[in-house]
Amino acid sequence: MSKRQRTQVGIIGAGPAGLLLARLLQVQGIESVVLEARTRDYVEARIRAGVLEQGTVALLEEAGVTERLRREGLVHDGAEIAVGGRRVRIDFRALTGKTVTVYGQTEITRDLIAARLAGDGAIIWQAADVAIHDIETARPRLTYKHAGTAHELVCDFIAGCDGFHGVSRSALPDSSRQTFERVYPFGWLGILADVAPCSDELIYAHHDRGFALASMRSPTRSRYYVQCGLDEKLEEWPDERIWRELEIRLDCDPPPNITTGPSIEKSIAPLRSFVSTPMQHGRLFLAGDAAHIVPPTGAKGLNLAASDVHYLSRALLAHYKKQDDGLLGAYGETALARVWKAERFSWWMTTLLHKLHDKTSFEAQMQRAELDYLASSRAAQTVLAENYVGLPF
Repeated sequence: MSKRQRTQVGIIGAGPAGLLLARLLQVQGIESVVLEARTRDYVEARIRAGVLEQGTVALLEEAGVTERLRREGLVHDGAEIAVGGRRVRIDFRALTGKTVTVYGQTEITRDLIAARLAGDGAIIWQAADVAIHDIETARPRLTYKHAGTAHELVCDFIAGCDGFHGVSRSALPDSSRQTFERVYPFGWLGILADVAPCSDELIYAHHDRGFALASMRSPTRSRYYVQCGLDEKLEEWPDERIWRELEIRLDCDPPPNITTGPSIEKSIAPLRSFVSTPMQHGRLFLAGDAAHIVPPTGAKGLNLAASDVHYLSRALLAHYKKQDDGLLGAYGETALARVWKAERFSWWMTTLLHKLHDKTSFEAQMQRAELDYLASSRAAQTVLAENYVGLPF
C-alpha cells in the first residue's frame, strides 16, 4: 500500500530549474513538492558554470535569494576575445546597457535550497524509481519510493526539471517527440583552482592549438578550460601540463597574469547541442536540460533554464490567480522560440572559437575572417553582446 499525498505542482529535479520554479511558486502561495534522486550533499557539491544574465538575476531577486549574490557576485561589463596575439574587448554595457554577473551555479543551488527549506517547502531527497502517470488527465500523478516505502503524489501539474538523463522527457508520447542534436568532436578540460583570476573579465581564446577560456568564481578562485580530444583522459593532464597549455593558448597582448596552483577539481566534458520538442504534453511541462542542452561556450545553459522557468511560472500563476490557461497552452512554443535563439548563439560561439579544421583549409580561413570582422565592427560586437547578456524574455 503506497502513501498518498496531494500538491498543486509536482516538480521532478532539485537542480536550479526545479528549485527556482518551486521558490517562485512558493512566494506566490502555490504549493509544490520537489522530488530529487540524489542526496542534498551531492546536489550542493556539483560544480557548474556561473555567468548570469540580468534576466536571471532579476528572477532570483523575485525569488528572494539574492542577498549573498549581491554581496559576492562579480558584475562584469564586458568580456574579451583573444585571437592572433591580441585581445579584443566586447563592452557589454556600452553596446547594450546591460551586464552579466559571475556567481557559481553551486552557490545558486545552495541559496535556493536554503530558502526552500526555510519556507517549509518539501524536497524529497533520494526519491527512487520516479514515474509519471496520467498526464492527459486533470490529475496527473507521480509515483516514487523513499526510504523503502512506495509513495504517490497527485498533482494539478507536473514540471519535469530532471535534466538530460531524467525520466520526464521520455514520458512524452513517442509519436509527438522529435529531437535535434549536434555532437561536437571535442571536449572541454576544466580545472578549478584557488588562485586569483588572470583578468578582471572572462577571456575567450582562439588558438591554433585549440580553444581556451579563462574564467573565475570569485576574486580568489579561478576556472579555466582548454579544448581537448574526446578520447583524452584526466590522468594524461597533470596540473603542470594544463597550466603550460593555458599559458600558450592565452599568450596575447596585453598578457594575462596567470597564477598557477594545485587544482581542487578537474573534469572533461563533451559538448553537444540538443533540443527535444514539444516541451509540453497534457499537464506535463519540461524545463531546462530535460528539454535542451547547449555547449557552454555562450554561457547559456543555466540562463536558458531560468528563461523556461520564467515562462512556466507566469503560466502557472495565471492559471491559479486569474483562471487563465492561455499562457499554459502557449508555454512550449513560447519557450522554444527563445531556446532556438540561444542554441544558435551557443553553436555560433562554439564554431567561431574552437579548432575545427586544418589551418590551411577554406573553413579555417572563414573562421579567421569572422574573428577579424568581429574585432573591427561595432555592429558585429553588438550582436555578440546582446546575445551574451541575454535576449529579452
